Amino acid sequence: MAVKISASILNADYLNLQREIESVIGSTDWIHVDVMDGHFVPNLTFGWKMVSSIRKRFSNFLDVHIMVEPADRFVETFCNAKPDLLTFHIEATHHAHRLAEYIKSKGIKVGISLNPATPIELLKGIMDYVDLILIMSVNPGFGGQKFIEGSIERVKEVAEMREKRNLNFLIEIDGGISPDNARKVVEAGVDVLVCGSYIFESEDRKNALNTLRGVADGKTE
Repeated sequence: MAVKISASILNADYLNLQREIESVIGSTDWIHVDVMDGHFVPNLTFGWKMVSSIRKRFSNFLDVHIMVEPADRFVETFCNAKPDLLTFHIEATHHAHRLAEYIKSKGIKVGISLNPATPIELLKGIMDYVDLILIMSVNPGFGGQKFIEGSIERVKEVAEMREKRNLNFLIEIDGGISPDNARKVVEAGVDVLVCGSYIFESEDRKNALNTLRGVADGKTE
């Protein structure tokens, strides 16, 4: 399966957000929306209304990552905004199975994420119930951070667990992704690259995305 790219709007120009999203349509596979509450992570970003507005305007696969605590309080609201995929953090709930089942009951794919210092072993009891596991390769909260090299080994560990248990969830990675590391993480087992700063800080977004895809797929260096 060819790697997918999820363009994160975290570093887009918020005053021109529709135009910013339109600038990557046709070159990206998914649109990634980071929801931050200023509590679980030290930043505030979008709410459910923004997700709902993006959903109404764009038919692209909508990849929503909620970095909120407690996640239980917000899942229903964000399900009502109709994303295609809703990812919550394992650190932000005591009831991961319940949330996963609720999200799926709404016809929405479910993802679970974990921070760089969170043990991978915590995924063992939930990975059978999710469609995607998101490995954070920076500490969440801000765009433009440096990729944590140890994330590659964490991806390998999750990929090995997936193969051993004959599961088919996707592995997504988010944080500091660029052509410098895209091929490495794909070779480790990543299926979906979340990329924000590299894309939206480029003058030619389509060319940036094509370059990233070429490197990730092993077609260019």
